[in-house]
Amino acid sequence: MAIEGIGKIGSIAPPTTAGAKTAATGGVTQTFGESLMRLVESVESAGADANSAVANMLDKTGDVHDAMIALQRAELSLQLTVQIRNKLVNAYQDIMRMPV
Repeated sequence: MAIEGIGKIGSIAPPTTAGAKTAATGGVTQTFGESLMRLVESVESAGADANSAVANMLDKTGDVHDAMIALQRAELSLQLTVQIRNKLVNAYQDIMRMPV
């Protein structure tokens, strides 16, 4: 389990300001909500990979090195998701504070 799962987080296309839909790679159009769902699914997947790597380490079928990499990957993806959530909440609060 080396680096094959590293692209899970980077596969999410950044949102654009041109409408409610974002264009992902390959010409497929997806909504912002779908992008967020993919982000949450990738975080859940990273957590599951970390859990299985730790279980393999405890069963002595896996390596400590692989388990630590999987745990760090899961932690970083969770931190990214929390920071995105914080930015979204701040943007919502800024919009709600705007005078009409």
